[in-house]
Amino acid sequence: MTIDVNEALKALANPMRLAILNWLKDPRTVFPEQEVDPETVGVCVSIIQERTGLSQSTTSLYLAALQRAQLVTSQRIGPWTYYKRHDENIDAFFKALQERI
Repeated sequence: MTIDVNEALKALANPMRLAILNWLKDPRTVFPEQEVDPETVGVCVSIIQERTGLSQSTTSLYLAALQRAQLVTSQRIGPWTYYKRHDENIDAFFKALQERI
């Protein structure tokens, strides 16, 4: 899969989006209130939103930007959407960035 380096850089340029991606690195520790396994399923948007202190719509927009950049994946379970890091793509982004600079 080819990562769009520019799209990833745009997503990571926002400090809160970068923080969200960092939090998802260790979801069990950062989001202990998550009832389902965050390593397998991901973290619910509402739990991420509580942590950000931002509105639900802003948090959703930030997560959508990270997903467009292919740095996170999402899955719906019933009415809830769960996000987790896409570590393979994050590694590909670092490699592509290193090749460019």
